[in-house]
Amino acid sequence: MNVRTDVSLELGDIQRGVLGPRPTPYAAAYLVFRIDDQGDGRELMRRASTAVTSAADPVSPLGEMWVSVAVTCRGLEALGVPRASLDTFAWEFRQGMAARAEALGDVGDSSPEHWEAPLGSSDVHVVLTAVAPDPAHLEAAVDRARPAYDRLPGVTAIWRQDCYALPTETEHFGYRDGVSHPAVEGSGIPGSNQLEVPLKAGEFVLGYPDEIGGIQTPQPTVLGRNGSYAVFRKLHQNVAEFRRYLKDNSTSPEDEELIAAKIMGRWRSGAPLALAPQADDPALGADPHRRNTFLYESDDPAGFKTPGGCHIRRANPRDAAVAGEVRLHRMIRRGAVYGPPLPEGVLEDDGADRGLMFAFIGAHLGRQFEFVQTQWMNDGVFFGANNAQDPVTGARDGSSDFTIPQRPLRRRLASLPRFVVTQGGEYCFLPSLTALRRLGDLHD
Repeated sequence: MNVRTDVSLELGDIQRGVLGPRPTPYAAAYLVFRIDDQGDGRELMRRASTAVTSAADPVSPLGEMWVSVAVTCRGLEALGVPRASLDTFAWEFRQGMAARAEALGDVGDSSPEHWEAPLGSSDVHVVLTAVAPDPAHLEAAVDRARPAYDRLPGVTAIWRQDCYALPTETEHFGYRDGVSHPAVEGSGIPGSNQLEVPLKAGEFVLGYPDEIGGIQTPQPTVLGRNGSYAVFRKLHQNVAEFRRYLKDNSTSPEDEELIAAKIMGRWRSGAPLALAPQADDPALGADPHRRNTFLYESDDPAGFKTPGGCHIRRANPRDAAVAGEVRLHRMIRRGAVYGPPLPEGVLEDDGADRGLMFAFIGAHLGRQFEFVQTQWMNDGVFFGANNAQDPVTGARDGSSDFTIPQRPLRRRLASLPRFVVTQGGEYCFLPSLTALRRLGDLHD
């Protein structure tokens, strides 16, 4: 399906990180800064506006590196944005992720009191994300970007997380990641599902009509238009525990892989159960034009191929009749792994920190990220499974089950532990290039 072009996006003013997919493979770094001096903070915004690549420019100002710049609500306050303007931003953004922890399921080991400092604190003001082809280029590129924040005594670097995407595109649990993304009107970038009609630009970029005809634009317009919201989350993956659970609940290596596929909704190669229900099809999993072009409701309403409670069907129910109009909850997701892989076959944890740096891009924090997280990932009412949670990322306490529909009897996996633990995160605003310059030129 071709991307509709009846909306003209101002691509030259939108950060490339909002709409542009990341290359594969790549290395990336999340750099967090605290603004201690308003003048230096504004100078950082001015410099950043010359380092950020727009969605219209295929060539980065920094050569091999692509940079995105995001600002938290506390960061906007530190820059001196007036309260009247701050009050026009999404209320979830103004609260911050730590304040939303209980609603998001970030409880127990995932609660903010256990987060990696300084994540979730009032010190997180600016998040600079750098992307390069490989770790060697990344370090050189970060050095080239250093003038954007170097020699600014009132701007302090307080945290860094390096991450990467492998040529295999897999994450630590062994699944191919990042295979699904929506088409956005006016972007010129096709979506991964040819059966999905492109979504209105206002679902992802502020200042444009969205799916219900509304236009969200923080004020003044010069600050809000062509921006977006970003969610950053550092998620630790308990890989050894995940492997042990699969092994302990399977009858053979083949059965182990089938359970892994039923939990995710895809085989580890990326091939979806919807198109390969009986056995893995690596060629299908490697084909970006085929592996995501499918629906559920037309031939699998009961979930005999793809269980209704599996990870990918929860995250994007596609054509299913569920609580909430699916198109109002679509997201642009990006993920990169951090930490060393656990060697194949190892079933005991080695103590290393490894996981996923997750990013969500959208114009509606509440009805996109928070709705999916609270109603679809951490609950099962929407598909008739009461309080059952996502089997991969759900906020479980060890008492949740997972049901695999099959004949003559359903299969039940009991007492799933929590495989993913939140280690921190933040809600951010991705300003347009014009807005970055505006933030740099604020006056008291």
